[in-house]
Amino acid sequence: MAVLAPAMALGATVGLASAPASAAVWSTCDQYGSTNLNGYTLYNNIWGSGAGSQCLWANSGTGWGVWANHPNTGGIKSYANSTKSIDSLGWLTSNYDVSVPSSGAYNTSYDIWDNHHQYEIMLWVNYNGSVGPIGTYQANVTLGGHNWNVYKGSNGSNQVFSFLRTSDSNSGTVDVKPVLNWIAYTKGWMPGSEVIGDVQFGYEITSSSGGLNFNTNNPTVSGG
Repeated sequence: MAVLAPAMALGATVGLASAPASAAVWSTCDQYGSTNLNGYTLYNNIWGSGAGSQCLWANSGTGWGVWANHPNTGGIKSYANSTKSIDSLGWLTSNYDVSVPSSGAYNTSYDIWDNHHQYEIMLWVNYNGSVGPIGTYQANVTLGGHNWNVYKGSNGSNQVFSFLRTSDSNSGTVDVKPVLNWIAYTKGWMPGSEVIGDVQFGYEITSSSGGLNFNTNNPTVSGG
C-alpha cells in the first residue's frame, strides 16, 4: 500500500495564561498580530463575527497562550495558532499537554490542511459547550492511539473530516499518519497523493464570557 508523503507544518493554538504581558517575550492584542519565534510563526487570528477581546503572549514558539473574552453567542470567534514547517514526512506524531476551562464553548483540536486547501482534517481531543462538527456521522474508529467518532461534510469551500475523541483528553500523543491513511486508502475520501501543507493544534473558541484562559505546555512533533 502506498503511503502519504506530506510536506507538513505543525501549528499549536493555545490560550493565554494569566501571566502578565510584561513577563512574556512577545505579546499582542491586535486582531491579526503575528511574530516569528524559534522557527514558529505565531498568529492571534481573531476572524469570526461578533468577537470580543483576545490577547496572545509567547515565551517561545512552543510555550505561549491566549486569554479570550468572547460573548456567549454562536459561531467560532478565533483560532490563534503557531505553525512550523516540516518537509517530506513519511510518519508524524505529536504530543499535547493543555489546561482548559470548565465553562465556555470551545474545542481543542488539530486542524490539518492539504497544500491547496481542498481537504481539512480536524482531530478534537476535547470539547465543551455548544459546539459540534461540520457534516454527518460516518463511523467510529480507533486510529493513532485514540478512539474517534468521525463526521464528514463541507463548509462550502472544502471537504471537512472531523474526528471527535470519544472521551476528553488534556494530554497525550497522536499518531497522525494512520488517520491520513484511513481517510485516503480505507475510505477514498481524498487522493493518496495529496500533499499535506499545514498541521495546527489549538483552540477554536466560540464563547468565553468574562475572560477565560487556555494554556499549552510545549507541544512537540516528530516525523521522518
